[in-house]
Amino acid sequence: MDNPALASAALSKRAVSFPWYGYAGLAAMLVSQCFMLAKIDPFYNWFTPFQWTGYIFFLDALLVRLRGVSFIFEHTRAFFAMLLVSDIFWFMFEGYNLHLRNWEYVNLPENMVKRAFGFIWAFATVYPGVLMTSAALDELGAFRNATFGRQREHRNEKALAIPHWIHKVLIIVGLVFCVVPLLVSAKIAKYLFVFVWVGFFFLLDSLNYRKQRASLLAALEQGSVQKLLSLFAAGLICGVLWEFWNYWAGTKWVYNVPYFNKPKIFEMPFYGYLGFLAFAVECYVMWHFAQRFLPEKWRDKFTK
Repeated sequence: MDNPALASAALSKRAVSFPWYGYAGLAAMLVSQCFMLAKIDPFYNWFTPFQWTGYIFFLDALLVRLRGVSFIFEHTRAFFAMLLVSDIFWFMFEGYNLHLRNWEYVNLPENMVKRAFGFIWAFATVYPGVLMTSAALDELGAFRNATFGRQREHRNEKALAIPHWIHKVLIIVGLVFCVVPLLVSAKIAKYLFVFVWVGFFFLLDSLNYRKQRASLLAALEQGSVQKLLSLFAAGLICGVLWEFWNYWAGTKWVYNVPYFNKPKIFEMPFYGYLGFLAFAVECYVMWHFAQRFLPEKWRDKFTK
């Protein structure tokens, strides 16, 4: 192949075997599931971090099979940065929940060191789980033809021009949505949880667009909704897995949403699964926003 760029692209897409640690991840998930149902510790009370760790290793192996590159072992700095960012942002959501009281945990360890370790481990798996699921869907070709607008003659030609004033409005609306739930009384705030699950998208995706980072608004201008739809699908997949794996666990979370509590699928009210779609989008925009504060070698070139 004469073109080095094409040769490199072909090499990156080479067919490779499914790595051994993917099978190990699946085996760990199966063992953890069986031991949890049998109420055998540590799996019964530490089920979430065990299960999601196995799932992430399975996803990484799947991405190696599809893409020929490992996120964990070949983009290790970016992967560990994602674990850290996942912890930071989910602890922020826990801070919101201290005021909104939309969920609570049961059967937490009494030992505060064990409790903190469990939180850090479990929360670190959140963003990798969502974003690697989305990346796998992208590699499988999901929503590849999800485009709109007129055919573009040039790569940089926009299918949709979003005026700059709309970006400013989105930033203001996002800021309001993120701040207002913290300013009102707890009795009112518990009804405003939707603000939290969409506010950061409005705020941060517009800021990412302005800094020319990965942005769903930029993709929309190019006439593509593939990434948006793959994030929606990843959010729903991970949401169902979170709730399914949580339901029988010893240490778990339960919800205290103030309206439409039934019907439920596992612990989550049915309509609440829509929140996972929005949350996956927030994971994406928050991760790419956070990278502006990371050294260049720690930035993600894998899950865009």
